[in-house]
Amino acid sequence: MRAYLYLMLVSAAVTYLTTPLVRRIARRIGAITPVRDRDVHAVPIPRMGGTAMFLGFAVAIVTASQMSFLSGRFHSGQPWGVLIGAGAVCALGIADDVWQLDAVTKLAGQAIAAGLMAWKGVQIVSLPVVGVTIFSPGVLVLLTVFAVLVTINAVNFVDGLDGLAAGVVGIAASAFFVYSYLLTTANSQEDYSSVASMVTASLVGCCVGFLPHNLNPARIFMGDSGSMLLGLIMASATVEVTGQVDPQTGAGEIAPAFFPLVLPLAVLALPLIDLGLAVVRRTRQGRMFWQPDKMHLHHRMLALGHSHASAVLILYVWTATFAFGVALMAFIPLTYGLAAGVLAVGVATALTLGPLRRPRSSSRHAQ
Repeated sequence: MRAYLYLMLVSAAVTYLTTPLVRRIARRIGAITPVRDRDVHAVPIPRMGGTAMFLGFAVAIVTASQMSFLSGRFHSGQPWGVLIGAGAVCALGIADDVWQLDAVTKLAGQAIAAGLMAWKGVQIVSLPVVGVTIFSPGVLVLLTVFAVLVTINAVNFVDGLDGLAAGVVGIAASAFFVYSYLLTTANSQEDYSSVASMVTASLVGCCVGFLPHNLNPARIFMGDSGSMLLGLIMASATVEVTGQVDPQTGAGEIAPAFFPLVLPLAVLALPLIDLGLAVVRRTRQGRMFWQPDKMHLHHRMLALGHSHASAVLILYVWTATFAFGVALMAFIPLTYGLAAGVLAVGVATALTLGPLRRPRSSSRHAQ
């Protein structure tokens, strides 16, 4: 555990210290987010913060390669594959932050980055279905690329309020780290190092280091260089975890075997729900799903009457409810997990609907 905590610290420190430099560079080269109709910020803000996050992640991975506890995991080349894919998608995001690429170009670039990771061995290796591993290796590679693309764009869609995407992904990655670490220690008492735990620990550090600069009022946005980077790293951890569970699973063990498939949906429930609703909504309106609007979940929270800060905090609560609820359910009795989950959902719902219980005229009466 100390090794992973050290990686979190390294990633957070490098990200935090390099973000001001990246902000100055972004201003100089014109990577500035203008004020658009769908935005909630009032003044132009530098973007490209994902560059600092990538630097933090890269330094953490290189550091891990020199640690005796984790160096053996680099023999397969998978951690380097994640780093190569992260570098490719961050470079794509930087280009978009500066020159505003079209949607098709970005999608093609994302697919190339995912393909580079798969080429280095970061790919779904099995899907457990009652003792049978289904799909051919080629299909599994395509599923890997698809999973990466969905995750990247889900995180991109949720990046709409100061601190929202970094906080949501940081919480999700923390839950994924807990699951991966407990799963590894349960399966092996001798060597409980894993690529998934290494990657998620470094990802948590990136988010923690960036948040002080990005919380409301934000001094810098992560931009597409950040949202696509976070999505790809989160997807790589998901892919890596599928290799930690034996696909030859009996019927009595099918629930634990499916946790690596269900957990990514839980930890990224908020971005995935937002993405799904946006696709359905825009398709029904006869628009392309990537065309922006002001109907994202965070916009709806503001419409309910929440402030910028409270909307972000409540969405954090929802993320933690889904993510940690499912992650811990793999290791605690189901009844305890369900009871805690119902309680957490009740609290999150009450916080979400809070403004509806307050009279809108109360503030005027107080005056």
